[in-house]
Amino acid sequence: MASPLLLDPAQPDPDFGDLLAARPHLSMHALDGLTVEEVPLARIAAAVGTPAWVYSAGALRRRARALTGALKSAGLRGSVHYAVKANTNLAVLRVLAGEGLGADVVSEGELRAARAAGIPASEIVFSGVGKTERELRLALGEDIAQINVESAEEVEMLSALAASLGRVARIGLRVNPDVDAKTHAKITTGRSENKFGVAFEDAPALYARMAALPGLRPVGIAMHIGSQITAGMAAYRAAYARMAELATALLARGLPVEQLDCGGGLGIPYRDEPAPTPEALAGAIAATLGPLNLPVMLEPGRWIAGPPGLLLASVVLQKQGTGRRFLVLDAAMNDLVRPAMYDAWHGILPVSPRDFAAATAPADVVGPVCETGDTFARGRALPSLQPGALVAFLDAGAYGAVMSSTYNMRPLAAEVLVDGARFAVVRDRQTHDAILAGQRLPGWLTEGTQP
Repeated sequence: MASPLLLDPAQPDPDFGDLLAARPHLSMHALDGLTVEEVPLARIAAAVGTPAWVYSAGALRRRARALTGALKSAGLRGSVHYAVKANTNLAVLRVLAGEGLGADVVSEGELRAARAAGIPASEIVFSGVGKTERELRLALGEDIAQINVESAEEVEMLSALAASLGRVARIGLRVNPDVDAKTHAKITTGRSENKFGVAFEDAPALYARMAALPGLRPVGIAMHIGSQITAGMAAYRAAYARMAELATALLARGLPVEQLDCGGGLGIPYRDEPAPTPEALAGAIAATLGPLNLPVMLEPGRWIAGPPGLLLASVVLQKQGTGRRFLVLDAAMNDLVRPAMYDAWHGILPVSPRDFAAATAPADVVGPVCETGDTFARGRALPSLQPGALVAFLDAGAYGAVMSSTYNMRPLAAEVLVDGARFAVVRDRQTHDAILAGQRLPGWLTEGTQP
């Protein structure tokens, strides 16, 4: 089976009109060109420069409501905790907090960002296989909703720490169900060879141990089987069936199970591939876990933040190689690394209405970084684009800016939030001085004492 990220090259790409029609927060105006909500991207480029990340607040709200609504319609008592790792921008988090979403965090930085954005500690879940003592101290001090422990070693460490602080940690046990989510090998998390969670057969004894240790209050089971899952509900149903089996066994032993953390991973269609809906996911949860009548939690990231975001870039030059046309952009793999890392496909739209309607021909879309891997697309149907022409990479709101780097000493791009007819810079473009600011020369290099 082909990877959901590395799509079948034999299938024709959707045309510009199809890409646009599937993304309701985008439109093409005859005069203003490609527009996010009510703001032309050309206006943002003129004010902010490129490359720049652009997020639609309206799309974020619609997608958050779609998930919470699906759980409610399925008759589930459920809460949604946005996976902050997908996009950590404070403005994005604030929009989602306004929709009543909690947060799923995996680091001290993400926990601090969630709190700074106004997400209550009582709505934050802390996951991850390598939480440090410092991070656990912060989580205990904030009195967050739940810490998902992922090993017997972490259970012992957290018990000792919580007891020493006079705290009681509400904990969930992350269980590895050994289920293949049929996603990219680098983002699957629920198979036995993955580093996440404890083995299913070890879970009952460890859960009982958690209930007996000081400083711990077990509240439930957690599972997460991977990211960008598009192969239907079979993997989810298999994982949740194991969760139901385990929860039933724990309850039969008189152990407390108050809620079930169902993880995230719901995929999105980057090109035109079929992808499951929130309603399908809620249905799978209701069918497998519904009979337990326990509250459930979802931790989506990409599904919420991916489609509302795009990367806006400018053409530096158009280069005719031997049998190949190259469009060289001012954005690079240090900005959007997914194509280089996963061979991921992103739709690319011209911003100008004239370019949008022009004849197309195959082109390789590349950045200026000194790596052959700095290639966004090969043989993509695009018009002839002159220097300064604008293009937009679609569905870049998740695992875009958060995975950026300063490779080749390239500053991090600005981030912009659009809300109706308004837009604002929500992270300034990094300066070259800022990149250098944290570096220091040792004294022997500045005092002429180098050996």
